[in-house]
Amino acid sequence: MAIVRIMGINVSNRSEVADKVQKVLTNYGCSIRTRLGLNEADEIHYGSGGLIILELTGDEKEWELMHKDLALIGDIQVNFMDFERNF
Repeated sequence: MAIVRIMGINVSNRSEVADKVQKVLTNYGCSIRTRLGLNEADEIHYGSGGLIILELTGDEKEWELMHKDLALIGDIQVNFMDFERNF
């Protein structure tokens, strides 16, 4: 039985940490099947935060290493959703 893991990254200070987050995601690019970025921007204001949603693929050990590297950055929050795939 395979696991589908969704990783959500809540970035609270985008101007300070965006480059660091991007570097980690690039390093683990082979573990990311799908990436969706949501900004806190509207027509008047440029938001300082954002949300990144990742569908992970591959080795679960790589997922944990990516999580550890993201945790070192600070100013972000990481959460997961796991689903069992029965096929």
